[in-house]
Amino acid sequence: AGNSPEVDASPRPSILCDMTGFIWGLHYGMTDLKSHWGKAYTDDDITVYYHAGRCIHFAACVRGLPQVFNPKAKPWIRADAAPAEQIAGVVRRCPTGALHYELKNGPAESPEPTSVEVRENGPLFLRGDLTIAAPHSATPGGEVKDTRAALCRCGGSSNKPFCDGTHRNGFQAEGGQKLNTA
Repeated sequence: AGNSPEVDASPRPSILCDMTGFIWGLHYGMTDLKSHWGKAYTDDDITVYYHAGRCIHFAACVRGLPQVFNPKAKPWIRADAAPAEQIAGVVRRCPTGALHYELKNGPAESPEPTSVEVRENGPLFLRGDLTIAAPHSATPGGEVKDTRAALCRCGGSSNKPFCDGTHRNGFQAEGGQKLNTA
């Protein structure tokens, strides 16, 4: 009533929600921001969120804690299979922002110093307090705020500006350097 702005509560395509995480809440008036980080896997001490649209199967999670992150199991994430702090540490290794976490009794993930890593034959891995401009076809409002992201370098991603793994089809470019490290 009165001068309250109306919130469009119509359903949104799931790929948009998977890619943007909490930006939906900022731009569309949603109150439970964590629910838009992707599918939740919960234990008493930690909730791990997974965004399939941002995952390029780099597998830092699988290598880091295979008893927690097992793509052959259902569910593939077992938040009860290791101490919460260990799981949080492995989630922070995910270079794409496909994984996030919330500790029940601990600090939230905080951004690392800003850095850009150029991967040979692959994407740009960004870390830090990121605000990424994205086309409206990818995100409502045109920007994503995150602490980690993998950006397309090959030009073939259907999830631009984010990498979707298309570079594995023959893209070649030098890499190996870290830029803008604090």
